[in-house]
Amino acid sequence: MEERLQKILARAGYGSRRTCEGLISEGRVAVNGRPAALGTKADPARDKIAVDGKLLPAAEELVYVMIYKPRGVVSTVSAPDPRPAVRDLIPLPGTLYPVGRLDVDSEGLLLLTNDGELANRLTHPRYEHEKEYRVLVARHPDPQQLETWRRGVVLEDGFHTQPAEVFPAGKQGKGAWLKVVMKEGHKRQIRETGKTLGLPVVKIIRVRMGSLRLGNLMPRQWRHLTPQEVETLKKTWSGF
Repeated sequence: MEERLQKILARAGYGSRRTCEGLISEGRVAVNGRPAALGTKADPARDKIAVDGKLLPAAEELVYVMIYKPRGVVSTVSAPDPRPAVRDLIPLPGTLYPVGRLDVDSEGLLLLTNDGELANRLTHPRYEHEKEYRVLVARHPDPQQLETWRRGVVLEDGFHTQPAEVFPAGKQGKGAWLKVVMKEGHKRQIRETGKTLGLPVVKIIRVRMGSLRLGNLMPRQWRHLTPQEVETLKKTWSGF
């Protein structure tokens, strides 16, 4: 089936549709050996599409998988060191890329897919999709610490965090569980925020990404998204 060329390129992981329109305008895309133009349509199953002279691989069936990433696993396709990568935990063939990141010491929900266009939408700062975490801190927070976290803080590297939803969610010995809902993902943001407020973070579990919920998955367990979950993701983050 013929589709607009920028849509095919975006799905193949070349960036947003606007980015792919730029590739076409710059003359870097060819269809069946001929330079493409904006508005060109192609059938990825029949036509030979190339970017900078490199042919797109044969179209793969789109796959959407969620996994409970355990602590100690890197959120990448492959790791540059002996640590395991999250892609190693999913015994499926083909290309699967993590959508967003969880640092190696954090755990919980991670989405992997070969749908480059959807991955770009889910990670683009423009959309600010919500992420929800269960966070264990080493001591019981006082109301002022929680209120400061909610308003936003300036981290050691100068980054000013956006307002977030932060609520007590139970006690554990000398520590306490918090529910944290935020729309950004600065590097180690939750840990650095806790450190700044005098609330050392012991554990982080991501339980929701947008409309996706971790549910009953246990560490290392994974499953395919349901058609309804995929449809909801696409409806929620459409608009490029």
